[in-house]
Amino acid sequence: MTMTDDIRWQQRFHNFEKAFLLLERALTIATPSEVERGGIIQFYEMAFELAWKLMKDYLEQLGFTVNSPRDAIKQAFQANILDEGQLWMDALVDRNLTTHTYDENKAIEVVAKIRSHYFPALLQLHRRMSFELK
Repeated sequence: MTMTDDIRWQQRFHNFEKAFLLLERALTIATPSEVERGGIIQFYEMAFELAWKLMKDYLEQLGFTVNSPRDAIKQAFQANILDEGQLWMDALVDRNLTTHTYDENKAIEVVAKIRSHYFPALLQLHRRMSFELK
């Protein structure tokens, strides 16, 4: 393992944190407009993408081999990095749906899931990885 491998996950964490904080700020909008909902979904997609890549980099630094987002989620759950593996799998399915289609009713539903389920999961990962940085 090189020094670059060791800090890659830390650099990824900082990028994840930027997207996470944008999502957190967007979620303070109590009743988002259609455009704001689109922004929330976009910030969620960015945060989710960086989250699984953060897991991948961190797990690889620990010696694991990760081949896909699904693989990263499974291994991170098994390594006790994530509290709720199935919730993350659901988040992956919804992330894939939102990136390929836009339907206003689906957007409203996804924003509700982001608020109630997916953001708390991202928050848990953020706290866990912040702890690892110390």
